Amino acid sequence: MAKYGSIDPELVRELANLLTQTDLTEIEIEQDDLRIRVARNITQHVSVPVAAPLPAAAPAAAPVAAPAPAADAKPAASAGTVPSPMVGTAYRRPSPDAKPFVEIGSRVQVGDKVLLIEAMKTFNEIVAPRAGTVTAIHVDDGQPVEFGEPLLVIE
Repeated sequence: MAKYGSIDPELVRELANLLTQTDLTEIEIEQDDLRIRVARNITQHVSVPVAAPLPAAAPAAAPVAAPAPAADAKPAASAGTVPSPMVGTAYRRPSPDAKPFVEIGSRVQVGDKVLLIEAMKTFNEIVAPRAGTVTAIHVDDGQPVEFGEPLLVIE
């Protein structure tokens, strides 16, 4: 086996194959004074299905007043709401010193990155399921989110 300094390239290849076969994101071995860490960056593109509009219903007999929402109630979901596809931590920017992916008023196209959600040390890209304008953002940078929780609205 050819050696590059004291690092065996074949060993690095074997570790990389082991990562692929086991779906791990990183592996590290240490022997004597030699330590090798092999890692891969996994980015998942998550698309959120868009519900088809419901057919128009017959008019209601009499309007009924809705109860006032509680002060800590979650925002009501509108047709353009993008829900969280997973539990994790939402990030509005790619790094702490970078500008946010989108702001209220931003125009987005289908597939544009709008947020990241970190789950189990993996950053998952949340992309726009439709083209339009961001009219509301319901999460702060670094905020924990639940599955189905409204993240933002694109209309």
